Amino acid sequence: MIPLSIPEISGNEWKYVKECLDTGWVSSVGEFVERFEKEISTYTGARYAIACVNGTAALHISLIVAGVQADDEVLVPTLTFIAPINAVRYVGAYPVFFDCDDYYNIDIEKIEDFLKSNTYRKNGFTYNKTSKRRIRAILPVHVFGNAVQMEELLNVASEYNLKIIEDATESLGTVYSSGNLAGKHCGTIGDLGCLSFNGNKIITTGGGGMILTNNEAYAQKAKYLTTQAKDDALQYIHHEIGYNYRLTNIQAAVGVAQLEQLPKFLEIKKQNYEMYQKGLAEVRGLRLASPPQYALNNLWLYALQIDDKRYGLTKMELIERLNANGIQARPVWYLNHWQKPFKAFQAYRIEKAIQLFDSTINIPSSVNLKKTEIEKIVEVLRRESSNA
Repeated sequence: MIPLSIPEISGNEWKYVKECLDTGWVSSVGEFVERFEKEISTYTGARYAIACVNGTAALHISLIVAGVQADDEVLVPTLTFIAPINAVRYVGAYPVFFDCDDYYNIDIEKIEDFLKSNTYRKNGFTYNKTSKRRIRAILPVHVFGNAVQMEELLNVASEYNLKIIEDATESLGTVYSSGNLAGKHCGTIGDLGCLSFNGNKIITTGGGGMILTNNEAYAQKAKYLTTQAKDDALQYIHHEIGYNYRLTNIQAAVGVAQLEQLPKFLEIKKQNYEMYQKGLAEVRGLRLASPPQYALNNLWLYALQIDDKRYGLTKMELIERLNANGIQARPVWYLNHWQKPFKAFQAYRIEKAIQLFDSTINIPSSVNLKKTEIEKIVEVLRRESSNA
């Protein structure tokens, strides 16, 4: 089976992990944790980087640090993995779901329209006319590594006094290339940003995450909360509820080795995308989704859009055919405002997300994907079109 997205372990991973084992520094304290934080900070341009156990933990802590409280509301995309929505509920807040744009990212125009027509101001904060709850933050997700239109979102957030927590868990390596944000890395533009190093991401620590911020007080609070909120480490005094969200030294060692290879990984991702694009250009009813032109996107996961009437197969039928040919593929995530835990929550004018949910699958995107494997995938996609 040609897998969807698996890690490439070909650098100094073994060497650095062996160093951890040889020295006995295997848990949540060790030089590789600090080194990984510093090197992620340098790579992304964030002033501070705080390692934690996974991307969901990073989101959870970031919401707390940003001041999101129980009974607040957070504006979220419906088209994304469920983790950021769960994190909103972890803090007792309520998600308000929004549509996506052509790049699978949260629709900024609809957010602005909602805030203009469905909210009121009180004591410097923005409140939802329907629920009467305070809207405290926006949580954009850079889906598949595609950069959100953050320049526009910053203006909206500023006007309505909303915090921005960027879910950059899929977008390590994505950098804005035009406008006022040119040169800025995803995850460094809002109040806080979150990375993930899960096994299917562009670099991995097996499981891990990172909080990014340029705010010193936020960084200190995040470090404090992720390490059990110790006020006196010697006497075990704790003044707040903390969390055991620490990254281990062994995981960080893998992360350091992976980060060393990221420039090469990004170039391979681009080459593979272009190979797919060329191979599928003449296939009726198929379109490889394009990334936004205002950024250099990491192309983490390739999205294939299917016009089932022209192609002759629905997305699920095509996934079955690909699987039968030894090719792993998956549909885009089930929309979050349809999920059982969230059906009762407010959703605003969801249209494009439904269209993309109905028409999109993800195809193999691993860094170690071979040219012959891409050629096989393209050949199967062409053949199934003619057989439909």
